[in-house]
Amino acid sequence: MKASSVQLSILPGNALLDAYRRSGAFTDCYWVAAPYKVSLARYAEAFYTTWLFKLERWIIGWAVNLPSSDVEAKQLATGSLTRFAAWTVEARTETQLLLCDINARTRSWLMVEHVDAGSHCGTVLYFGSAVVPIAAAKTGERLPGWRFKALLGFHRIYSRALLAAARKRLLATQDAQPLHP
Repeated sequence: MKASSVQLSILPGNALLDAYRRSGAFTDCYWVAAPYKVSLARYAEAFYTTWLFKLERWIIGWAVNLPSSDVEAKQLATGSLTRFAAWTVEARTETQLLLCDINARTRSWLMVEHVDAGSHCGTVLYFGSAVVPIAAAKTGERLPGWRFKALLGFHRIYSRALLAAARKRLLATQDAQPLHP
């Protein structure tokens, strides 16, 4: 549990996102370690209130008129809100959150896994996405779409940056006022 940089990984077997991988959707999974115990609510709030994700929220608010706030991010994180900007909660467990976008084409997934290995205690923070393929008009073949293919390189860099920003925010607030109780 020493990785302080974001790592690419396969999905854990219990991941809510795994159903999409098994159905043929594109999925990815990134993880990074936090050196202390982090709840899903704390992680989700940190993730959706980083400066980088606030930029995405601003773009969504401007482009499709679905604004969001840090207060709503906290409500999503704690489970008191099921719609946030362009997403709705598809599934939630004590350790996982799966969101679906307004077009039902993509999924965004967060998971925490607590690790207690003697002197190395902490939390693995996971972030992943799924892109549900669409059926080609002529052949019916399920394809991810040209936009996805064009943006895949950016998506990989952006995913790593989002997770790194969330970890940084969590570490910065560890000794400061908690993100939430």
